[in-house]
Amino acid sequence: MHFSPRFEVFGMVFDIPTMIMIVVTSLVVLLLVTGLTRNLTAGVPKGTQNLMEWIVDFVYGIAGGFMKPKVAAKMVTLGVTLFLYIFIGNQLGLLFNVNTSHHQISDSFMDMLTLSTSEEAKEQKVHHIQEELANPEGHGVVVAWWKSPTAAPSVTFALAFIVLLYSHFLGIRKSFGGWLKHTFLNPIHILEEFIIKPLTLPLRLFGNIFAGEVLIAFLLAVGVFGSIPLFLWLGYSVFVGSVQAFIFTTLTMVYISQQVNEDH
Repeated sequence: MHFSPRFEVFGMVFDIPTMIMIVVTSLVVLLLVTGLTRNLTAGVPKGTQNLMEWIVDFVYGIAGGFMKPKVAAKMVTLGVTLFLYIFIGNQLGLLFNVNTSHHQISDSFMDMLTLSTSEEAKEQKVHHIQEELANPEGHGVVVAWWKSPTAAPSVTFALAFIVLLYSHFLGIRKSFGGWLKHTFLNPIHILEEFIIKPLTLPLRLFGNIFAGEVLIAFLLAVGVFGSIPLFLWLGYSVFVGSVQAFIFTTLTMVYISQQVNEDH
């Protein structure tokens, strides 16, 4: 079992490894886009510009399937950002693991590792850590510092919240009356907009990435006998991470189109 150090500010709990990976993912996306667009030309694209144009065309194709071309063009920046961030974030946990093993833990670090929303959960973590420390043949308490940011529900729910909030903003800006009618007139729409979408959009992404990393950790623990299954699962996880980035971006465009299309 891996633990994550956390700290609390004004009643809010912050997971340090997740915060680190959010920054790392953002920097990787920034450096990638900067590198792909360094030598842009209006003529025949060459080298890395081909890849960047393919990504833009790919996202534009997704948006264009649900919106008019002029509106779809305005959503390309959002779509490319989401697709690259989620795609890269999904893959980072597959590259390698950065874990530290501790056989002695200070009281302050113990508090960070066992910080929970309930006393019962905290007591369970303390008990498990004490068992790991007392086991002379064990690896000690393992702290995970490197993982996919999308394996944390706080990240996927934040992404979904931003997307849904932005879609409602566009709907209100287009027609406040139309937005009210679409959102609140039908009980099914209320259920869809405030329960189904906010839950299914982030949980689908989180569940797939988290489950994949759990299985990878298990196969690594098995040792040499898990080498072949691990290799196969890593390849499959790359595929799943790519598909989940595509699905999230597609659903984003679908939800926005429901707010901005003329038949809204």
